[in-house]
Amino acid sequence: MLRQPYELFTAFRYLRARSKNGFISFISLVSMVGIGLAVAVLIVVLSVMNGFERELQQRILGIVSHATLMGYDVPLEDWQSTRERILTYPEVTGAAPYVEGQGMVVFGERVAGVTVRGIAPALEQEISTIGELLRAGSIDALSPGDYRMAIGASLADDLGITVGDSIVLIIAQGRVTPAGLVPRMRRFEVAAIFEAGMYEYDRGLAYVNMQDAARLFRTDGKATGLRMTVENIVQAGSVARMLAIDLGGGFYIDDWTRQQSNFFRSIQLTKSIMFVILSMVIAVAVFNIVSTLVMVVRDKRGDIAILRTFGSTSRSLVMLFATQGTVIGLLGTFFGLLLGLLIAAELGAIVGLLESMLDIDLLSAEVYFISDLPTEVRTGEVVRICLIALALAIAATLYPAISASRQHPAEALRHE
Repeated sequence: MLRQPYELFTAFRYLRARSKNGFISFISLVSMVGIGLAVAVLIVVLSVMNGFERELQQRILGIVSHATLMGYDVPLEDWQSTRERILTYPEVTGAAPYVEGQGMVVFGERVAGVTVRGIAPALEQEISTIGELLRAGSIDALSPGDYRMAIGASLADDLGITVGDSIVLIIAQGRVTPAGLVPRMRRFEVAAIFEAGMYEYDRGLAYVNMQDAARLFRTDGKATGLRMTVENIVQAGSVARMLAIDLGGGFYIDDWTRQQSNFFRSIQLTKSIMFVILSMVIAVAVFNIVSTLVMVVRDKRGDIAILRTFGSTSRSLVMLFATQGTVIGLLGTFFGLLLGLLIAAELGAIVGLLESMLDIDLLSAEVYFISDLPTEVRTGEVVRICLIALALAIAATLYPAISASRQHPAEALRHE
């Protein structure tokens, strides 16, 4: 009979409640729930961080180009031919010219600083998602000579602007008059309102036609630079360097990893810190397994003595109690996996419900750059979390199991 896998059978039997050890079974249940909650929290937190990183990257790259090639201190002399040469490279999927400068928009008594970006609407939509982000109006309405502008939704809401309103754009470049130095200004009609979902752009970016911007900033029809999209966004910087060298130098290059490096570096650092901290939470929950098994060993001293008398080996006793702790860890991890995946899938709805019930804004766009809470569950991270939980659970069984295997039958039976 001892040749049968009685260790597994006995371990499951010890997990079930009895009149004598119901408290122990309750502690076992608490251990499972504790491990499950710790695993679920870690899955949800990392999923939110992954979703935040993905959403931030998508929204940034929808407005910001993968790479930029600019004239060094001066505008590009012939952006048309430069663009044609760039597009011959297989790594480049699109390129569009732009003219960029700083200014202020005035509407009534309200003033706001903006970055003014002059674009060619047809070419711009090949490298950005601006055409898909419109809340009102059309980006094609930015025709040359009409002095029309597309502004972000947050800027429109702050200034109380709607499509069709007229605003005044003031730039830092001035002109000398008999009255002194006067800043240059021009009246624009609001032709479109876009919503990128990032406060930085919805509040501080305005699009105009490139020819209008060239006249306003006096670039003599030349472009500030070329904005490009590449096949592999990770290699955007190296592609931009290669193009600058092949085109003979004299260019200033930039890419999205440089412009937004602080955002993504902080996200990666936060993810690493949160993973370590919440892994410690799993370790704390696993300590309940140690206390559970220690109580089981003390409660089952007579059973252990009888098993040793019938020839059970120390190895079998270690397997028996290690199996019990492993089952607790396995069930707790499985519970946490299901709970974490469920919460991660419905987190947006949960946050929306809490905001409506408590009448508060849990995710302010002004602070977090995005106005919703995205999640992304990555299989590799989930597997790693579950393996860590199981490994800690198995490690927690070693001391109680070894302690049980070292008990002497005669001494245990003396107290029964």
